[in-house]
Amino acid sequence: MHPAIAIDGPAASGKSTVAKLIADRLGYTFINTGAMYRAVTWYMLEQGIDPADTAAVLEALSSVPLSFGKDGSRSVVLCGKRVLGEELTRPQVNDHVSTIAAIPEVRSLLVERQREYNRREPVVMEGRDIGTVVFPDTPFKYFVTASEEVRASRRAAEGLTDSIAERDRKDSSRATAPLAQAPDALLVDTSDMTIDQVVRFITDNIQQKLSAR
Repeated sequence: MHPAIAIDGPAASGKSTVAKLIADRLGYTFINTGAMYRAVTWYMLEQGIDPADTAAVLEALSSVPLSFGKDGSRSVVLCGKRVLGEELTRPQVNDHVSTIAAIPEVRSLLVERQREYNRREPVVMEGRDIGTVVFPDTPFKYFVTASEEVRASRRAAEGLTDSIAERDRKDSSRATAPLAQAPDALLVDTSDMTIDQVVRFITDNIQQKLSAR
């Protein structure tokens, strides 16, 4: 198995930006697992399926033409031949992605695809359950967070209007793979750190662990 760098954390903690930059520095592929759940959510909405109708979601799940392409070191999500970008951050997707992500069968399918990607190449993977569910045995686990106030400000700057507190509640309380820091993950609070400081701190820790293997 190739190295898998697991970067977890709540919404707007800075983990996506950090993970992308770490992947660039290491020459690994960056995978935003949240984009996968958003892609499934977008697809269901496009098909007129209510994300709260679990039976309908499961019936359509096997037909979701979800795949990945490459843009440099970054993976991009495709639905059929369509590269999904702004579609993934539409308000309707923001409102329903936690509902889709809480369905065990959806998570099971996407987790297997995430592991399959790592069987092919080293990855920096960010999400909410990478260190606890997807790669519980990787020694490279980081939980990136920030204060609720800082995260709300970042979310607003991205033009996203969903509630941080409500998103945290949904992600932390769902029955399947709730947001949680793995016991052996290194906690990184980015509230008072620059992006460069966070990237340097985590990259140095990864390099130390790689050298010790």
